[in-house]
Amino acid sequence: MGLLNYTTKIDASKSIAEIQKCLQKHGANAILTEFGDEGFIESLSFKIHVHEQDISFRLPCDWKPVAEILRHETKVPIYVRENDELLKDQSLRVAWRVVKDWVEAQMAILEMQMVTVDQVFLPYAVTKDGSTVYEQICSNGFLLDAPKE
Repeated sequence: MGLLNYTTKIDASKSIAEIQKCLQKHGANAILTEFGDEGFIESLSFKIHVHEQDISFRLPCDWKPVAEILRHETKVPIYVRENDELLKDQSLRVAWRVVKDWVEAQMAILEMQMVTVDQVFLPYAVTKDGSTVYEQICSNGFLLDAPKE
């Protein structure tokens, strides 16, 4: 099986807009686009009211690993694989399309009441220090309890 959406022609901005619309439809009351150093949107942050409070989440989208996969994917035309700008553009399209598909799938199981919003997005919940729950767990060696001093 090839990389999901690797042939997409849909611009990253359209996928991002679709994600924003989906999040808004499911209760997001604020959405922020965050840009990386290269000027591309690298994450969407959003707030949803859960358990009597607004919880912030940061949903990342890293196109660079996608570019490396596409660079070596023989099904991708060689003129794309060998042109850094074309490869970057395609990688952005693919990466955001995959995120869009993932968000829609999560919202589908949410609508069926199989999960809650916080269950789906927990790794992306933003903590008081600005890191995500996932980032905090990683920095703790994947230990769920903080080390005792």
